[in-house]
Formats: sequence, structure tokens, C-alpha cells
Amino acid sequence: MTRWLDESEQQAWRAYVTMQSHLNAALGRRMQADSKLSLPDFEVLVQLTETREGRVRVFELARALDWEKSRLSHHLRRMQKRGLVAREECPDDARGAYIAVTPEGREAIEQAAPHHVETVRELVFDVLTPDQVDALRAISERILAAVRPEDWAQDRK
Repeated sequence: MTRWLDESEQQAWRAYVTMQSHLNAALGRRMQADSKLSLPDFEVLVQLTETREGRVRVFELARALDWEKSRLSHHLRRMQKRGLVAREECPDDARGAYIAVTPEGREAIEQAAPHHVETVRELVFDVLTPDQVDALRAISERILAAVRPEDWAQDRK
């Protein structure tokens, strides 16, 4: 038997889906205008620059981004052509490879990050109260625990 959404749930769901779509579009437009990076470029560069070595295994990057292998492969190829990342062979595993941020990629994210955080602040955090920010975090973590229980504990703080 189908458990249909009640009116309140349906309104909440539709508001969330619409908000997510419009927020991602606004973030993407601003990112492109400010830095010539796409949001996916930025996501890849964040993953790479948050490691001490500035590189990660391809399969780890795919998992962290929750991207299909083919999507990641195509996107990394485009980023390589633009000089943002480089592919490095893995000495321990002939079939494996690392993706590393290049100096150009590091410069690009360092220039993009201040604009991006200001946009996030303007579009999200400046319009929420501290209690709403806490609720947003708690709701997001709860849903992530259901979607990816291996990565998220419900009592994560």
C-alpha cells in the first residue's frame, strides 16, 4: 500500500525540491561569473585541496562526490585540459591513479572560495536565524544518515 504524502509533507517536499534547484542554479551562476569555475569543478577542487598531499585516488574521489565513474572521468578530463588537475599513476597499484590539484587549480579555488562563501552566506545563512541554522544541520544530518548510513551517524555532532 502506498503511503502518500499528506498536505503538509507534500508542501514541505515541494518547497525543498524547488529551493534546492534554485539555490544550486544561483550558486552555479555566481560561481561561473566570479571565477569561471563550475560548481562541479569547485567540488572536485575542494576534495583535492582538503588533503595534505593535494591528491586522492580516483575511486575515493568518486565516492566522496557520490558521482558515477563515467561522470567523474569525463569531468576530470575537462579539468585536465584546463590545467586544473593532473592524473598521477599510483606506484603501489598499476591499475590505480591519483588525481592531483595543479598550481593553477589551487589558485583557481583560492580565488573562488571567498566569493563562494559570501554567496552561501548571502543566500542561506543571512536569511536564517541561529535556531534555523541548527535545525537545518540537524535535518540534513538525519536525512544523510538515512541515505548514506555508512557515512553518517545520527548522533554526529
